[in-house]
Amino acid sequence: MGLKGPKHSQGAPKSVETSVGKSLGDSTQRAKLIEPSKAQGSSGVKMYPGEGEVRTSASVTMDVGGPVGADEPTGLAEDFLAPSPQPDIAVMRIDPIFRSGYDLNMGSKWIWQQIDWPKFSWDKGALVVPLAKAEGAQGRLRMLSQILSPAMTQEALAEILKVEGVSTSAIEGKYLDPGSVAASVARHLGLPAPEGASVSRDSEGVISVLMDATARFQEPLTEARLCGWQKSMFPESKDQKGILVGALREWWVGVLSGTIGRERVHFEGVPAHTVKENLQRFLDWFNASAEEPALVRAGIAHLWLVTIHPFDDGNGRVSRAVTDLAIAQMERRPDYLFRMSGRIEAVKGDYYAALIEAQGFGKGLDITPWLVWFSNQVAEACSSSEKIIQRTLAKATFWVHHSETDLNPHQRKALNRLLDAGPGGFAGGLTAKKYAGLTHVSIPTATRHLAELVVLGCLIQSGGGRSTSYDIPWEQFIIQP
Repeated sequence: MGLKGPKHSQGAPKSVETSVGKSLGDSTQRAKLIEPSKAQGSSGVKMYPGEGEVRTSASVTMDVGGPVGADEPTGLAEDFLAPSPQPDIAVMRIDPIFRSGYDLNMGSKWIWQQIDWPKFSWDKGALVVPLAKAEGAQGRLRMLSQILSPAMTQEALAEILKVEGVSTSAIEGKYLDPGSVAASVARHLGLPAPEGASVSRDSEGVISVLMDATARFQEPLTEARLCGWQKSMFPESKDQKGILVGALREWWVGVLSGTIGRERVHFEGVPAHTVKENLQRFLDWFNASAEEPALVRAGIAHLWLVTIHPFDDGNGRVSRAVTDLAIAQMERRPDYLFRMSGRIEAVKGDYYAALIEAQGFGKGLDITPWLVWFSNQVAEACSSSEKIIQRTLAKATFWVHHSETDLNPHQRKALNRLLDAGPGGFAGGLTAKKYAGLTHVSIPTATRHLAELVVLGCLIQSGGGRSTSYDIPWEQFIIQP
């Protein structure tokens, strides 16, 4: 059940919810904030967003019409007044401890407080190299994927989506069972379910969003669709009580870290009363921005939506799903073979740092550093997918080569596990003890089976004695683009 803010009379403080946690995309803990009501008349001094120097040195500026709320100043200043003789004070409350939150919310801190928000700008010259690198990586990936049969494409896509589902959740501190995610992916792709794995409600929710984002890439992006994605990521359970799902947030939201009384504010979303207008501006742009360079558009979409922070929770995951949608529109196919979350999870600290820099007030609306960073991660994501495709091809080539080799079921199971793990993916190689545990045979039987596989050319042996291990002769089967 979603948590709604209580009714309040004009002039009285209203209770709203703030998200407290270390994540910059989603939130992980809950706390209450008492937000002062809007001032009536002229009892205080308005803090106008955009005061001070604004640097706009980029050579391209987006045309998205006038700033949101152009008739009056936008930003935190609309909700918080400069000190009067008896100023309103915002109080962060985590019962039973009370502290002042006034210092957390004053002044111009965030990019959305710029007067011209959301007219982003960027330096085309600075993007030439990173965009060329990313587009080159995409080209190599397309060339390699052409070798795949439809069945192998599905197998590679299943592995990529499994990594995506686990990673987009892990970025926000939510850890899904990889087997359950793999089972959900298999169900959506019509593939056999992994042995012993079952679909959980959490994994099904995440994978259903990832599939919808790309399968319906030709359809417009709407508020209802985004709300549906966010709701899918929070199936009803005792762990999600108190999170408003399937609707835009109705209160202040921020990303904080640190102990109670020493909180550090990393980011604040746009004021609650401007969320709908901000989101509509974003949707209008997204659905009419085909003329933008494709990767630039994907990077802008990711940053813009997570900066609005339209939901009570799940903003990071929804924003990354929108990134997937933008890339599917660029590739003009739903089964393109790279995703971003696996790479972002691998460099999560850099991801947070890039968001902090881009969402701050100080650099104006110039988002060049963010777009450079994003383009570089696209190239790395393609490289990771290349390795998955190479494993898929290596596995197929291996079994073609050994189609007539006489193997027992235990040996086939062990070989498939090594092939699925890929080069270096089976820590320490396959040992007799690991083989015995995997196939449920005795150590002497495992030793005999492994020796047979070496003679048959299925495995190579390394070390000796207790240090003996085995692996696939990968150099025979890996295909380079």
